[in-house]
Amino acid sequence: MKPEKIKGQGAVSNVHNHFIKNRYETSIYQDDYEEVIAKTEIIEVFPKTIVNPVKSPDLPMAYSMNPYQGCEHGCAYCFARPTHEYWGYSAGVDFERKILVKKNAPELLEKFFQKRGYKPESILLSGNTDCYQPVERKLQITRRILQTFLDYRHPVNILTKNALVTRDLDILVQLAEKNLVTVSLSIPTINEELRRKLEPRTSSVNTKLQAIETLSQNGIPVNIMVAPIIPGLNSMEILPTLKTIAEKGAHSFGYTLVRLNDTVEPIFIEWLEEHYPERKKKVLHQIASMHGGKLGEKQVFKRRTGEGNIAEMIHTTFRIGRQKYFTKDKDEIFRLRTDLFDGTKGEQLMLF
Repeated sequence: MKPEKIKGQGAVSNVHNHFIKNRYETSIYQDDYEEVIAKTEIIEVFPKTIVNPVKSPDLPMAYSMNPYQGCEHGCAYCFARPTHEYWGYSAGVDFERKILVKKNAPELLEKFFQKRGYKPESILLSGNTDCYQPVERKLQITRRILQTFLDYRHPVNILTKNALVTRDLDILVQLAEKNLVTVSLSIPTINEELRRKLEPRTSSVNTKLQAIETLSQNGIPVNIMVAPIIPGLNSMEILPTLKTIAEKGAHSFGYTLVRLNDTVEPIFIEWLEEHYPERKKKVLHQIASMHGGKLGEKQVFKRRTGEGNIAEMIHTTFRIGRQKYFTKDKDEIFRLRTDLFDGTKGEQLMLF
């Protein structure tokens, strides 16, 4: 008899880290492994810098920062999974259960702001793994980071899958009053059953929708990332999702097509076999049709948009949804101020 699957787990196994010569395999269904794997291990690391320049020409941000490496949310499709291999871990279960935390991130950010000659540009929090994943409830690193942004009057764009962002409403409201913040909330599906399987430890659909209302009602611009779009799983939800988020107060939306680069591919295939074995062949075939016959795509500009009939149908559906439910100028909404930053902490009286 097959043991019960661990609740809240995304990856089905620890796929091999190709940087490591020796290989080990452990199934999450092993009873003697469950007690260890189901508990999140917090590992403190001590980086010397925290702000990363973004050099990809198809990405709109100049800088990003990540207070955490690895992510408890457990999304099987997560493009960040392979980065865990650089730390010596697996992109599979390890990515969800061995979380590297940077408790000195707020202090490093302050040092970055104090650099001579620094010209402010909005920083994305986070660009890789979620800054509001469950461990943030206890550690509050992201909250301290936001306070630093407020102290220095510096713009910040937040990207998260977790309604925990509303915990910091007091700071967000102050940032919004100065036009220094936007929040992008990731909602790839409004089907709660699919959400529980697709991103098992994120906030529920209803909680995310409530977060849109709360943020919007408090004057905080909210963008929704309807991403990634996975044909055969959530591609049929596009218009209902856009209608719902517009009604809840979202100012705009963005989207990307799923791509399964490197070790994300075997992880996602295992996930399909576990949760949707009857759809596996169709879903993988349609993903490949969007990326020239491959499941992944690394080429800039092309990686986010794909190609072929299915990709074009998805783009067309989003265009219809934008015309029907969203009429505001996204660029105008998300143009944050940079002129308030002068490298000093706190409100300063300007002499000249």
